[in-house]
Amino acid sequence: MGCVIPRLSLPKIISMNHKVTIALDAMGGDLGPETVISAARAILEKDDSVNLILVGLPDVLESARHQAGNKTGGRLSFRAAREVVEMDEHPAEALRKKKNSSLRVSLELVKDGLADACVSSGNTGALMATARHVLKTLPGIDRPAIISAVPGLQGPIFMLDLGANVGCTSPQLFQFALMGSVVAGYMLDIEQPRVGLLNIGEEDIKGNEIIREAGDLLSASSLNYVGFVEGNNVFYGKADVVVTDGFVGNVAIKTMEGVANVFATFLREEFQKNVVRKLEGIFAHNALEAIRARLDTRRYNGASLVGLTGVVIKSHGGADKFAFETAVNTAIVEARKGVPGQIGKLIEGMI
Repeated sequence: MGCVIPRLSLPKIISMNHKVTIALDAMGGDLGPETVISAARAILEKDDSVNLILVGLPDVLESARHQAGNKTGGRLSFRAAREVVEMDEHPAEALRKKKNSSLRVSLELVKDGLADACVSSGNTGALMATARHVLKTLPGIDRPAIISAVPGLQGPIFMLDLGANVGCTSPQLFQFALMGSVVAGYMLDIEQPRVGLLNIGEEDIKGNEIIREAGDLLSASSLNYVGFVEGNNVFYGKADVVVTDGFVGNVAIKTMEGVANVFATFLREEFQKNVVRKLEGIFAHNALEAIRARLDTRRYNGASLVGLTGVVIKSHGGADKFAFETAVNTAIVEARKGVPGQIGKLIEGMI
């Protein structure tokens, strides 16, 4: 595989009111089907160019059908499944034994062309394993990766891989960079996203051999590679896409979430210490709410499983209605932009 690719150009091939159909796994997640059902109703109320297919156990679908009534204009349909993949279930067992799970049925709808994308809050490992089995990877892609946005001072930054691949080769990191460029380009509406490699220093001699080799591949490519990025600089906007292996990426994203939650907790505790602090909190309410909104991880919910032939979005297991809506909106954008197809076109220029 060569590493010189055509200059990344992201054509606006699909209008933002293009009709799309999204399959929703109603049985995934920690908060129950009601979260998915509520989010589905909200999406349909806001965007009349979206159709949704709710996938779940028959009793759940019957309840959802009753709640929806005639308010969805025929844009909400239902597909029954007989099984549910549990959050702690081993991916291989789910793939082998749960062939009629809500998770798998949702993916089959994408494979059969009945849905343009799938969204699930379910078991991440099972979703990835089943998606690879049902949808397959794009030609030229060794492994799919998980990509998501994180908050930055100058806007969202996209990181991958976030847990799908614990160990990676240099060519695989290069593939992640290419896929991340496509996703970030469309989501941020920029033609040449800046790509950086997460490393322990910015100097060329830093990092292990795999990271340095990946840097050489990216330097020789036509991607907008800006070099190594240290962990403390991820948020400062040096790169629009930060590439790493799944082990480091997963630790990094969960550390970020933890720091944001601790910071919010510290603020609440400090403004509840005494009467004076409570008064100070009242005067600072607007600023505190603005900070809370900027750090709200729900605004960045919805990780893409890139490298597959279809659009698959993993919502956080603890996603509430607002967070799940965010994940569905990510699926809508990627489906309208044809992200898998655009990644495939770039890969064709490499092989």
